[in-house]
Amino acid sequence: MKKTLWAGALLGILLMGCAPAQPTLTTFILVRHAEKADDGTKDPSLTAEGLARAGALAQALSDTPIDAIYSTAYKRAQETVLPVATAKGLPVLAYEAMDGGQMDRILAAHKGGTVLVSGHSNTTPWTANYFLGSPTYPDFDDADYDNMLILSIIQKGNAKVMWLTYGVPTK
Repeated sequence: MKKTLWAGALLGILLMGCAPAQPTLTTFILVRHAEKADDGTKDPSLTAEGLARAGALAQALSDTPIDAIYSTAYKRAQETVLPVATAKGLPVLAYEAMDGGQMDRILAAHKGGTVLVSGHSNTTPWTANYFLGSPTYPDFDDADYDNMLILSIIQKGNAKVMWLTYGVPTK
């Protein structure tokens, strides 16, 4: 009787080790840069409204643990996430937009974590579409600055999106 109980207990313990592993969920928070100055340059800074939106982003994410922050090299994209980076004590890391290989590396580097990504009206939807594995989201309107796409990613092609807005509505 005792041998049967021990054998059953041992078998149960061994089978528990065979249970499928839970997939690791990684979160990407995608935002387009805030309102930019119309100064005739290719790399404008944010306007007063844009700086206010950047502050609203920091407020919206104040209770959210963030492991890394990425931005394109443009000032407007960097300035949008700078208040979050300052509040979280994180650097703003550069990334090349619309580069699937780089998106894969960022996902692998922060597997199981939360990553904030600042992009543009075309690159932000592109990134969401890349992880979804389908062209679901069109480019944002040029006057649209308040979108926040939160991607829950298991792997490329296996992701869900929650579409939120933050700050003063732009539409």
